[in-house]
Amino acid sequence: VQLQASGGGLVQAGDSLRLSCAASGLTFIDYTMSWFRQAPGKEREFVATARWGGGRANYGDSVKGRFTITRDNAKNTVYLQMNDLKSEDTAVYYCAAGNLANPIKWGQGTLVTVSS
Repeated sequence: VQLQASGGGLVQAGDSLRLSCAASGLTFIDYTMSWFRQAPGKEREFVATARWGGGRANYGDSVKGRFTITRDNAKNTVYLQMNDLKSEDTAVYYCAAGNLANPIKWGQGTLVTVSS
């Protein structure tokens, strides 16, 4: 199983960015896909999840209303659209496959830096 995250970069506050996570080696449609992030000196934080069976996505309180998670099961890819970025969104963003409490696989992370 491999998860390849991409799309990070340096942006200014208020900008938008879309992260992608391409999965291989698993039956993508069977897995809940999630995004987490970890800022320097802080613990890993839940960002968003899109469940394997569809339904409403769930978001961490700090990103509700600004971030949107979507998945394209035909492309085995999950996306994170991030709007109105803030300096506190600066972190390494990780995608994960499987149960939220104990994912079976983590991606390698992609760095998002938001300058104020």
